[in-house]
Amino acid sequence: MKDNPFSLWVYLSQSPLLWLTVTLLVYATTDAVSLATLRHPLANPVLHAMWIIGAFLLLTGTSYTTYFAGAQFVHFLLGPATVALAVPLYENRKRVVASIVPMLVALCAGSVTAVVSVVLLAELAGLPRDVVLSLAPKSVTAGVAMGIAESLHADPSLAAVAVILTGIMGAIIVTPLMNRSGITDYRARGFAAGLAAHGIGTARAFQVDEIAGVFSGIAMSLNALVTSFLVPLAITLLVR
Repeated sequence: MKDNPFSLWVYLSQSPLLWLTVTLLVYATTDAVSLATLRHPLANPVLHAMWIIGAFLLLTGTSYTTYFAGAQFVHFLLGPATVALAVPLYENRKRVVASIVPMLVALCAGSVTAVVSVVLLAELAGLPRDVVLSLAPKSVTAGVAMGIAESLHADPSLAAVAVILTGIMGAIIVTPLMNRSGITDYRARGFAAGLAAHGIGTARAFQVDEIAGVFSGIAMSLNALVTSFLVPLAITLLVR
């Protein structure tokens, strides 16, 4: 290590613990900044953690495979975190049951709009067929979107990118949009966030209000189910 000043970095960069630590520290820092700005939409911690880590990997020449060897521990926690959504859902079950009919109507309208709008816009823009197929499931969680894209012989990686960008944009604009629209019911605000911006939108909803987070989680889950059936139908009817 004395002969090469970078030998220590080369050694550490191969350690999964390094990248787990980097991920947690960067997110903790961006979340602290978000909290200091009173959760301003543009201070979204996911957005800023993503570009900071991406820039760090680019500058250090670190491959995604090496990074994910450490970050996979955070990835593993997505499952338990999703299951944990059942706790606030159970605690607010009476409100959920009382809102079942409006939720179903909003689910149908939102799911159809999310799929049809992106497919038609992509078609009007003259995008290649495989790109259109990859963009269609953009409003569901990455795992579901990648599965749908793969079943349509599209690009799962492109689908995942579209999902992440959709979630970040949704988390940024949902609060200002709802305020401008005069929508004050946190059930409606949360359901819209989960329907359009899946997990990232749900995280944002929980930052604003627990009820919003509960309804956002419901929308995220139901939309994944509906979209799985809706996308193949929309592709058959709308894509040339």
